[in-house]
Amino acid sequence: MKKNANEIARSLAMITQLGVSMLAPVVLCAVVGNWLDERFGWSVTAVLLILGIMAGARNTWILVKGVIRPEAGRRLENGKDKESE
Repeated sequence: MKKNANEIARSLAMITQLGVSMLAPVVLCAVVGNWLDERFGWSVTAVLLILGIMAGARNTWILVKGVIRPEAGRRLENGKDKESE
């Protein structure tokens, strides 16, 4: 029971972290772009928004890769443990 609760908590934390790592650069770039538009009259919001989306996708990709590799290693270890018994 405790192991299941730990897995649920870990999954919820990962989902939250994925959302934040995707949205933070997008929101930051949109705010900076809007500020630059108002302050200097530049039309850079769309460009910065695209850069923010790309940065968020990159952050999410790196985070997911970091999660998938250890999970695959644990599955292999568990599979070998079952075969050796």
